[in-house]
Amino acid sequence: MARDLNDLAARVAAGERAALARAITLVESRRAEHRAEASALIQRLLDRTGKAIRIGITGVPGVGKSTLIDALGTRLVHDGHRVAVLAIDPSSTRTGGAILGDKTRMTRLAAEKDAFIRPSPSAGSLGGVTAKTREAMLLAEAAGFTIIIVETVGVGQSEVAVAEMVDTFLALMLPGAGDELQGIKKGLLERADIIAVNKADGAALHPARQAAAELLSAVKILAAEDPPTVLTLSAATGDKLDALWQAILDHRARLEADGRLDKRRRDQGVVWMKDMIREGLDAYLARHAGTELDEAVAAVRDGRLAPSAAAETILRRLP
Repeated sequence: MARDLNDLAARVAAGERAALARAITLVESRRAEHRAEASALIQRLLDRTGKAIRIGITGVPGVGKSTLIDALGTRLVHDGHRVAVLAIDPSSTRTGGAILGDKTRMTRLAAEKDAFIRPSPSAGSLGGVTAKTREAMLLAEAAGFTIIIVETVGVGQSEVAVAEMVDTFLALMLPGAGDELQGIKKGLLERADIIAVNKADGAALHPARQAAAELLSAVKILAAEDPPTVLTLSAATGDKLDALWQAILDHRARLEADGRLDKRRRDQGVVWMKDMIREGLDAYLARHAGTELDEAVAAVRDGRLAPSAAAETILRRLP
């Protein structure tokens, strides 16, 4: 098995797309033996990671995330970059598979030889970010991709979880649909590095500019110390894509200049470790306290047992 992992690591490091796809499939597996192999594979490739620009994009369904990524990613590939997109799809509750098929919605980018698009099921993960996205991101970096874009489902209150794994977090908004009010949530403003109002073209141009002005006023009040950049763009026409990319580069330059980029990534590593510990504990309990856990859940649901007492009972199962 070590020989197989060494071969896979070498092929990923050589930039083979098929090998990268196979490696990501390995890290997404829930089988215990595959988890051990995935950890060993990432450890072999760790010294090749960390050099890419990591971008997270969130927003409500229909805001144009995939259209933006298709347009921006294609432009960056033509500028000489290698772009990997980790598109997190809502999971089918029956099969657990990705159901939107982001790859089919990024037709131009998917045709580029220096682009890699990987739709993955969210499987109910917090914020629509699959539990294995961090590992997939490292593998894409090891394969030589210089820009990593993580697209979230953008549903619910916790979509900002993606901010815990990227350098620049972009919140995409709609003009004239009340979506700008969502941007005034303090939690999002504290996380977003860039807020872009999309579909700023045609009849929507004025509403988009008005929404951007309202957002700019809000961030000056609610995120006064380090307010996000606010701009308008049109992913469909390509207008202001250059301005968006420059905003991303400017944000990264500021992070590098004062040492925040290194600190951010180190802090993210700690968050990743704690998430992996929690995942491991869940897997352990499922293996060693499955029936007892099911009985405790039923007792709490029926009101026969207090949640605190049930939790204490299950925790006693830990060695």
